[in-house]
Amino acid sequence: MYLVQLLLPLYDNDQRALPKALFRSVSEELIEQFGGLTTYSRAPASGYWLEDGDNPVHDESVVYEVMTEALDREWWAEYRAELECRFRQKALVVRAHSLTLL
Repeated sequence: MYLVQLLLPLYDNDQRALPKALFRSVSEELIEQFGGLTTYSRAPASGYWLEDGDNPVHDESVVYEVMTEALDREWWAEYRAELECRFRQKALVVRAHSLTLL
């Protein structure tokens, strides 16, 4: 089993707030595809990194996660690329962790 996490930014690259409808549509798509969804949206996660070596960048994200028996890398790569366009991002983080239920 796998836990797949999507880090979705609250703002686009120009620091404009992204519409709530965009997040709702992702929620609906993931629930339809995987039968459930967990969101961490009350306290946004803050990310910090250096862009081009010395330009500090900050963003705020919410985390959406789903569990799935099999990891369809092709489907996830296509979905990530689609979300990058919809969220107006150069890159989005979608990561998978092997999961053992206890």
